[in-house]
Amino acid sequence: MASLTVGQVTRSVRPLLSSNHVEARRRVLALYKAWCRQIPIMLHEYDIPYTQKQCLEKVRSEFLRNKYVTDVRVIDLLIIKGQMELQEIVTLWKPTGNLLNHFKDTYNPKPKDFLGKFYAGHE
Repeated sequence: MASLTVGQVTRSVRPLLSSNHVEARRRVLALYKAWCRQIPIMLHEYDIPYTQKQCLEKVRSEFLRNKYVTDVRVIDLLIIKGQMELQEIVTLWKPTGNLLNHFKDTYNPKPKDFLGKFYAGHE
């Protein structure tokens, strides 16, 4: 049995959608534009208490949250998830409550004092 190096194994992995970073970037921008086009329709179909500007800002922040991802396969996976999410909204499969969960701030800031770090388990 021949041993394979890491380079040989990673070369054999096929991309999901995009073959390089340029193509992945093009797909990300296309998905972003599709989300921006869908926002006015989404606001009309769903009864959510947010303005179009707030929704655009939320979509932008979600895309910027993943801007440091460099692996093309991970980018493709995120694109597929974004497309599925958009499809659920377009076809009205997503309940309004689940849509409103995207507007909740789920980021917990790191504690700055000693006891806060101790209780959170940070160093």
